[in-house]
Amino acid sequence: MSNPKTLILHGWGGSDTPHWQAWLACKLASDYGTVSFPMLDNPHFPSKNRWVSQTKQILADFKPDTVVCHSLGCILWFWLANEEIDHIKHLILVAPPSLDTKIETIKSFFPCPLSVSLHASKIDLIVSSNDAYMGIGEAKEIAKKYDIKLEILHQAGHINNDSGFGEWEHILELVKKQDGV
Repeated sequence: MSNPKTLILHGWGGSDTPHWQAWLACKLASDYGTVSFPMLDNPHFPSKNRWVSQTKQILADFKPDTVVCHSLGCILWFWLANEEIDHIKHLILVAPPSLDTKIETIKSFFPCPLSVSLHASKIDLIVSSNDAYMGIGEAKEIAKKYDIKLEILHQAGHINNDSGFGEWEHILELVKKQDGV
């Protein structure tokens, strides 16, 4: 594949350095990869409708091959999948929160209905055994619904910089392996 494109969608509050998403964007760009890592509108007080609208425009303009989502970015993708969007080659969902999260600041995103399709040829779902935002049971239900690979990291918290995920070679390998297909 020549010049694959990767879109990185952050979660609530953004994913700036030292978060693994910022590290991933830098690593991909340093290898001359084409990366879009946009700051979505008002990340600390997000609006589902604004994020969906903004991301649909990014998808239309950038046309990514791979999309890497973290936390609320996963929920954003679930909402986008309920709309008409182009099919992508690889979707990586990392640490989604529960589909019925009750946090006041992000309440416009919930409850979140799952679509019939996630509009991706290959999907990886990565969760932690002790994530405070989603239990393993719910993650297994999502993986089963879409017949996708579920990877459970042991005691990895919310898989963010607070739980030690700054440099994360595994996520880089997942993106690059798909890009090479």
